[in-house]
Amino acid sequence: MSSRDAILGRVRRALADVRQDDTPYDEIIDRSYLREHGHRSVEETVDLLAENLADYRALVHRCTEEELPEVLMRLLAERGSTSVLVPPQLPHSWLKAVDATRVHDRANSTPHELDRVDSVVTGCALAIAETGTIVLDGSPDQGRRRITLVPDHHICVVRVPGQVVSSVPQGLERLDPARPMTWISGPSATSDIELDRVEGVHGPRTLEVVLVSGQPRAEVVP
Repeated sequence: MSSRDAILGRVRRALADVRQDDTPYDEIIDRSYLREHGHRSVEETVDLLAENLADYRALVHRCTEEELPEVLMRLLAERGSTSVLVPPQLPHSWLKAVDATRVHDRANSTPHELDRVDSVVTGCALAIAETGTIVLDGSPDQGRRRITLVPDHHICVVRVPGQVVSSVPQGLERLDPARPMTWISGPSATSDIELDRVEGVHGPRTLEVVLVSGQPRAEVVP
């Protein structure tokens, strides 16, 4: 008897006295849990997101849609970035004031090539206020997962309030489970070794989040 047969045999014996239940899965699982903790206004929800992002050591900035190009130029200049990785459909206007060399997301880029890039700028799928989490789903304004894991500096733009939800249950309802998702709560960090916090182990050492208010203007493709 193979190990597989032995394991399956144990499972069958353990389930021998369990009655057949054809109740639909959605009816079996109790979903009466809280969908969010407390009642907050839109402004309070965005403030909570900013607070929890900062608590995870992300650097949080706020601006309007019109101010965004200047803010991104300033953040990249302060970082000393001479190259910036750009997803395929990042709005052109976001980086119009930036002098750094654009590096486009290419399928054949090697990890070494990505590691030489100073910064990456992306949008996001949504942000969760209660957990201070940014969710990426590989959409064209975010690019492949690896471009936000290899470079050491990630600037993520979040539109408020449209891309902000209060809780994880609310966020899951808006996400497509078939897409490749990355959930980010602050810069990459671990404390596994002697409880010393080390940042940048399996992702960017520095995460900056720009909360942008106002409606996006129509893009004019040159």
